[in-house]
Amino acid sequence: MQRHVYATGTPWEPIVGYSRAVRVGPHVFVAGTTATNEAGDVVGIGDPHAQAVQVLANIGRALERAGARFEHVVRTRIFVLDVAHWEAIGSAHGAVFGHIRPASTLVQVSALVDPAMLVEIEVDALIHDA
Repeated sequence: MQRHVYATGTPWEPIVGYSRAVRVGPHVFVAGTTATNEAGDVVGIGDPHAQAVQVLANIGRALERAGARFEHVVRTRIFVLDVAHWEAIGSAHGAVFGHIRPASTLVQVSALVDPAMLVEIEVDALIHDA
């Protein structure tokens, strides 16, 4: 199967050596994604729900570039700085995935790459109609 990589053009992708998404056959893997805009600025400072909404919008764009949609997502992993924010972040996740119901994990971590970031999400998708 062919491997396709999809970058967003951020300066840290070539430095760290990763892609926003990788597609191999019907499988799409989206890297941990944070609440940044196209300029790389964190969106929703101090607001876990707003950050989760931005993260999911970023993931949606990555999936689309790889030929997938949210309904293809089979697994999500949610990393939060404060587990007390689970409802705010979970409500944003539920707004996108409530009817899709992928396998999902939410864990608290000690830090993300930028102290202003409150949540990071990664997803795996299987394009069942490929």
